[in-house]
Amino acid sequence: VQLVQSGGGLVQAGGSLRLSCAASGFTFDDYAIGWFRQAPGKEREGVSCMRSSDGRIYYADSVKGRFTISSDNGKNTMYLQMNSLKPEDTAVYYCAGSRYYSPSAREDEYVWWGQGTQVTVSS
Repeated sequence: VQLVQSGGGLVQAGGSLRLSCAASGFTFDDYAIGWFRQAPGKEREGVSCMRSSDGRIYYADSVKGRFTISSDNGKNTMYLQMNSLKPEDTAVYYCAGSRYYSPSAREDEYVWWGQGTQVTVSS
């Protein structure tokens, strides 16, 4: 299984970015997928997760209404659209694939990880 991320970069506060995560050897239809982030000096936290086959989605309170998780199962690619970005969203973002069907923000349920991509929001 391989998850390859793209997107990210530097943006001003209020701007938008979209992260992509292309998977091989892993089927989005069946298992939960998610996005996590780790800010400097902080633990990695769950941002959003979903199971595309039944539409269940979770968002962390800090990103609700601003971030949108989605997937294109035909392309085996997941996305995180990030709008109204804030400086506190600055972090390394990771996509991940779970061993379970139910989406969860629990990091230990995810066994496959992307390489991480830096998102920096300037004030």
